[in-house]
Amino acid sequence: MTGINKIENEYLNITSEYMSNKLFCSFTTKENLDDKLHEINKEYKIMYGKIFVLESDESDEYMCTYNIEIEGSNTKVLYNTILLHRKKESNTLYTINALNTLIKSLNSGVLDTKFLINWQDYKNSILLTQGDDIRKLNTRIHKIVTV
Repeated sequence: MTGINKIENEYLNITSEYMSNKLFCSFTTKENLDDKLHEINKEYKIMYGKIFVLESDESDEYMCTYNIEIEGSNTKVLYNTILLHRKKESNTLYTINALNTLIKSLNSGVLDTKFLINWQDYKNSILLTQGDDIRKLNTRIHKIVTV
């Protein structure tokens, strides 16, 4: 288990009694997409019965996004999977680290949790970190899988 997966797994165990669902994103190649979708469906109880497969011109990987119900699901985090958050009005997906990095980049290096972000600037994208930098992947739906 990688360090990130171990931390995420511990986080899930700690917070599962307080939160009923999580938004995950599993990265995969075109060649492994069907296997990844099968693995996701096997391991988790998928909320809303849908897995959204996203693609981006900035990446050669597909991003499978899905909500899981904590109760009734395995609490392990799959390989190449991260926990995400979503800003509904702009359909922006982001990690907490990416949000913090974004705020610092927009606010002269200062992390201010009350800093207002114009989410429309990040519409239909995933915000990730790459080292100390923010990485924005513009996304579009490749397909929606009903499970």
